[in-house]
Amino acid sequence: MTEAFDPSRLRQSWPRPAKPRPIVIFGAGSIVGDAHLPAYRKAGFPVAGIFDPNHAKASAVAEQWGTVAFASENEALKTEGAIFDLATPPAAHAAILSKLPEGSFALLQKPMGSNLQEATEILSLCRSRGIQAAVNFQLRFAPMMLALKDAIAGGHLGEVVDFDAWLALATPWGLWPFLKGLPRIEIAMHSIHYLDVVRDLLGNPLGVHAKTIGHPNHEVAQTRTAAILDYGDRIRCALSINHDHDFGRRFQACEFRICGTQGAAYLKLGVNLDYPRGEPDELWIKADGVTDWVSVPLEGTWFPDAFANRMANLQRFASGEDDALIGSVEDGWQTMALVEAAYQSSASPATPLSPLPKE
Repeated sequence: MTEAFDPSRLRQSWPRPAKPRPIVIFGAGSIVGDAHLPAYRKAGFPVAGIFDPNHAKASAVAEQWGTVAFASENEALKTEGAIFDLATPPAAHAAILSKLPEGSFALLQKPMGSNLQEATEILSLCRSRGIQAAVNFQLRFAPMMLALKDAIAGGHLGEVVDFDAWLALATPWGLWPFLKGLPRIEIAMHSIHYLDVVRDLLGNPLGVHAKTIGHPNHEVAQTRTAAILDYGDRIRCALSINHDHDFGRRFQACEFRICGTQGAAYLKLGVNLDYPRGEPDELWIKADGVTDWVSVPLEGTWFPDAFANRMANLQRFASGEDDALIGSVEDGWQTMALVEAAYQSSASPATPLSPLPKE
């Protein structure tokens, strides 16, 4: 029997490790200052230092956050008992992994390589070197997502049969200069989060129908995507993503709608609205047996709290406090396979219309 719905009892955070390991960060890009370091400070995780080939850049970030910039890559690699946080572009992951001490614990910034071939190389490296690595698909660990999963597990929505993601917003792609000239942008760098969350909630789909395109107002490879994930005849899953809705805040949106046989949930992903300042996240649930929608008071936001929760699971797995490494490279590879399938679908011809019959 399903217990009465109580939003205050929904899980929103991951337990912290008893003795956290020092974190060595590779990379000093904007995501490090916007999310990694604020999250680790908030969670009380020790940061041993930062390495970036651009030492001046690493030094500036380190000074701002009260840590050190390693003088060399070798110095960073020698940190005893470290968790290695690779906040680097996807093409750089494999080279760093090949230098990590065997048996290390690591966190890889998404995506897991630039394509499925690189993801396979990363998976092979981790297997051969005994590296226990997770991919930073941290949306799974956002307070609103942990609460949603807890509500679903508690039976408050019944069987999940619909998932909709709708984004109509203006994303400042210029914050990530390494994206310039890359052939794959929107799905590989952004909607990959949503595809990973869908897999986490619903499992692997049978396949995907997708189209991803750019926009005539700029040269970013893709910024608009439409996708349908095939879960057979019982579950409908659709994503509509438009990063070029740059006409003011009034009608912008960044939201999920999840419907079950007995209830439903609405999520607002606030960080993407006016990124990186963002707006508050929101989670509303219409639970089985409850007459109206209930707003779930959230104890944190996607940025930075999901990053702290993501690291907490890796830290606890390293110490033996958690039995499972959530979002491991084994699991992350499957998200990359879904991304690859979406790009293949986008490059494939659509089903043509039948011609008008001749008179």
